[in-house]
Amino acid sequence: MNRKRIIKWRPDAAGLFYPRRCPVCQEAVEDRGERVCLICRTRLPYTGAHFCHKCGKPLVLEEEEYCRDCLGRKHRFEKGRAPFVYDSVMQRSIAAYKYGGRREYAAFYAEEILNRCAKDMAGWRAQAFVPIPLHPSRRRKRGFNQAELLAKELSGRSGIPADAGLLMRVKKTRAQKELNDQERLTNLKDAFSVRKRKVPYQNIILVDDIYTTGSTMDAAAKVLKENGAKNIYFVCICVGNGN
Repeated sequence: MNRKRIIKWRPDAAGLFYPRRCPVCQEAVEDRGERVCLICRTRLPYTGAHFCHKCGKPLVLEEEEYCRDCLGRKHRFEKGRAPFVYDSVMQRSIAAYKYGGRREYAAFYAEEILNRCAKDMAGWRAQAFVPIPLHPSRRRKRGFNQAELLAKELSGRSGIPADAGLLMRVKKTRAQKELNDQERLTNLKDAFSVRKRKVPYQNIILVDDIYTTGSTMDAAAKVLKENGAKNIYFVCICVGNGN
């Protein structure tokens, strides 16, 4: 991906006539044409300039290169980035996106990912965005896959194709947030499969909403590499705190 192709997205004309809901306060955006209220933008928990070289979680000490999680385990993916830390503001925002019918927030999230992470993503030379899939039963209940919608928004802005049909979730797993580290690994064992006999991409960017321990990304990266992929990266809306 050539970084020059990543253009800082500007408010489009639609927002001038049909006010959007702010992904922070959930009310109509006060500033016509914007995707977020200008005052609410000051509340967004950006990861900042000092983050884990592996997963992108923010770090406190400048001499640190990796977060505690990445120092303690070997991941299957190469690197990952996210623009935001998962705090109470983003918890409410993503809940509204996934469960409250605010699918339009995907455009805002995609713009923030590209605005904040384009430099890293350009070096990955990705051939496709691949969203983390939902189990069919969960997708039917929710009505859409939030990662797939985000991947399509990223694709439209970057020119990198989104392949939502490559990776399948073949095992109905429990919600990861309910489990400890060991349970997460067991929960995701054999959870994913690929639809094609051989993965047609060498470099892939996985897409999801939240990154915490990396168990989901590791499970997806494992099956993709076993079927022909070489380098697996990821982007998310949010990461947990690195310390």
